[in-house]
Amino acid sequence: MINNTAHRLCGFAAMAGMLVLAGCSNMAMQPDQSAAKIQTSWVVLGEQGQAIARAVTTDTVCPVLTQDGVAQTMSLRAPAETIALRKTGSTPEQSKPSAFPVLTCEAPIKPDTKAANIAGRILALPKNVAQKIIVFGDTGCRLKTNDDYFQSCNDSEKWAFRQMVEMAATFKPDLVVHVGDYHYRENACPEGNKECAGSPWGYGWDTWQADFFNPAATLLKSAPWVMVRGNHESCTRAGQGWWRLLDPRPLQKGRDCNLEQDDLRGDYSEPYAVPLGKMGSEQAQLIIFDSAKVPNKVLAKTDAAYAIYMDQFKTVNRMTEAADFNLFLDHHPVLGFAAELKKGEKMKIWPGNLALQDVMQSLNGTRLFPAKVQATLAGHVHIFEALTFSSGQPTQFVTGNGGSSLDIPLPTPIAADLTPYTGARVDHFSNSNSVGFTTLEREANGWKVQAWDKNGKLITKCMMQNQKTDCKAMTP
Repeated sequence: MINNTAHRLCGFAAMAGMLVLAGCSNMAMQPDQSAAKIQTSWVVLGEQGQAIARAVTTDTVCPVLTQDGVAQTMSLRAPAETIALRKTGSTPEQSKPSAFPVLTCEAPIKPDTKAANIAGRILALPKNVAQKIIVFGDTGCRLKTNDDYFQSCNDSEKWAFRQMVEMAATFKPDLVVHVGDYHYRENACPEGNKECAGSPWGYGWDTWQADFFNPAATLLKSAPWVMVRGNHESCTRAGQGWWRLLDPRPLQKGRDCNLEQDDLRGDYSEPYAVPLGKMGSEQAQLIIFDSAKVPNKVLAKTDAAYAIYMDQFKTVNRMTEAADFNLFLDHHPVLGFAAELKKGEKMKIWPGNLALQDVMQSLNGTRLFPAKVQATLAGHVHIFEALTFSSGQPTQFVTGNGGSSLDIPLPTPIAADLTPYTGARVDHFSNSNSVGFTTLEREANGWKVQAWDKNGKLITKCMMQNQKTDCKAMTP
């Protein structure tokens, strides 16, 4: 804090019209040495939209956050450490301890702050009304021995996350939403594979930096983020990094995925709301739900997860009463499709998540969602999908086409009897497996939702207004 105090004293002297010492002048001209050690910085929105400044640094102390000219040292969220190897989704031979030779630091952004920076790095602050939102998910470069799948991480066309980010940033969003699965480099690139040669792997900082923070840099600077957790961020996968780096809530010992015996805490977290502000008479908000550990089969009523999800959906129901227009965000599509095509076999089409549907139906009937939820956004399936329903369910958007290995698209039009959930009648279905992102733009008379590919070409456009969504897929 010595440097901060000196800066304040110099500023006070200047304002008072006093003689400014040469030392003060030199200090003002010297760059903050801590700035060069900052690996990344951004703003994440948490409960009730609380903005939190985050920074990752190789320094031994946290950097200074300045809000409207007032400086404070950020708090330490997670220290530099190497975490002992725990059980993962891979064999011990294909795993390694998670090394984080960096500090994760944070500090709350005060309401109505006009300008903020971390060691001179400007932060994007939330607006009172978020009018343009960019949504995408499933962005990392897949390296997985169990699947014998090694994506071309060194080819920006074959792993196009950065290219997509650069295009999305030109849309100048007020808010960015990632619907989960940031981290995919679980195992080492095979020797002799030039497509991913030299890639970091495992669950430490070097992999997080390569798979997410470096390619996402432009958008991290452009707008605040809402970060939804995916199954790749469960405790047996990249959960340690999720809790250290991305989750907006305080980091707690035992809820950090470091020890397998604590996973029942580390794999679940409470839903929360992020207000989007009021436009006209309509108050809107996001509801963020952690589905990282949900299976795709109905849970036994005696399963601990069933009780957890039941309580959490009761909380969701209460939360929706605070706004006229609710967007429900989780990683697993409740009302989407997934397709699988194995060589020599007929295509299989899978419905939405059965475990979530079962819990939600018991609370809300066949609509699944409370009445004030007008749309739901998810990822997990690596394509874009738009589904509307004539049976009253909210519109489902799937935005899992953010750059990771793409899934095959479903044929359109779909069969008349095909549904993602018994009791739901599909009115419109369109999909695409082009890498891209989705924009939600708030207008005076509703919400315009458009899906774009990585080059900015329009894929699908929808209009949500008066409890109805109309969608149209663009001609290829």
